[in-house]
Amino acid sequence: MTLDASQKQRWTAGQVPDQTGRVSVVTGANSGLGLATARALAHRGGHVILAVRDAAKGRRAAADITADITAGRPGACVEVRPLDLADLDSVRAFSDTLHADRSRLDVLVNNAGVMAPPRSTSAQGHELQFAVNHLGHFALTGLLLDLLAAGRDARVVTVTSVNHRKARLDFDDLNGERTYRPMTFYDRSKLANAVFGQELHRRLATSGSPVRSLLAHPGYTATHLQTSGPTGLVKMLFGSVLRPLAQHPDAGALPQLYAATAPGVRGGEFIGPDGRGELRGGPTRVLLAPAAVDAATGGRLWEVSERSTGVRFPFPASA
Repeated sequence: MTLDASQKQRWTAGQVPDQTGRVSVVTGANSGLGLATARALAHRGGHVILAVRDAAKGRRAAADITADITAGRPGACVEVRPLDLADLDSVRAFSDTLHADRSRLDVLVNNAGVMAPPRSTSAQGHELQFAVNHLGHFALTGLLLDLLAAGRDARVVTVTSVNHRKARLDFDDLNGERTYRPMTFYDRSKLANAVFGQELHRRLATSGSPVRSLLAHPGYTATHLQTSGPTGLVKMLFGSVLRPLAQHPDAGALPQLYAATAPGVRGGEFIGPDGRGELRGGPTRVLLAPAAVDAATGGRLWEVSERSTGVRFPFPASA
């Protein structure tokens, strides 16, 4: 299936297919892109699990979504579960509780992220942006893969950025112990997202798994990401100077919603806005940087991620 010009302009959250009976996990769902994604899925009748670090903010988001769910959607349900992607123990606890009361999962949207904070480390000692944006989602996906394999039309959507195209992975300094520049490490974490999504696609396809891995990016969207992490000039640039140019989160969430729900999408595809510079617009298929599709890079990042998280993916034997 391809998107022609009229489809790209027409596609909105209102065209998300009926989600009745489908269960989705959205990370970072208390605000911004995650909240917009969770709301759209719930409004179409889905059971949406808001995976959030701040439970109080998550409960407020859930109440906001529930308050305006369209009448006549009896299957719609929103619940909040704690998840701190900066702590692998929290990721494992989230997986354990989900396995305790769920036999399947249909959609995982790896959406949460941090952007350009001063250097700090995760609970396990990894540079924070690499830990939250990549390692936490790597571990979460691996721990939930068995539930996804039991799902219907199961998909993993990992959210990256146009910034992945100007980054390179320095495997000798992933923790920024030698040199740390906030935006450089943000860009690297977004490249790691892209590399992971593609390598996951390769491994799922090789094993014969029915689960699909897709990538999406929101263009330039006004969220708390640009104001809660950065400091100094970066915060002023993204949080003030350029903010009037940014689109609303409801528009920025369309690519990941399309990847998560639209019929006909294929594993390995990358969905982003169709406007100039991919900064805004309707969802369409866009191109990944060569580094993101390089199999050697994918294999190396996978090995590093397994060692760093202790998570091994339960891929089925190849058909």
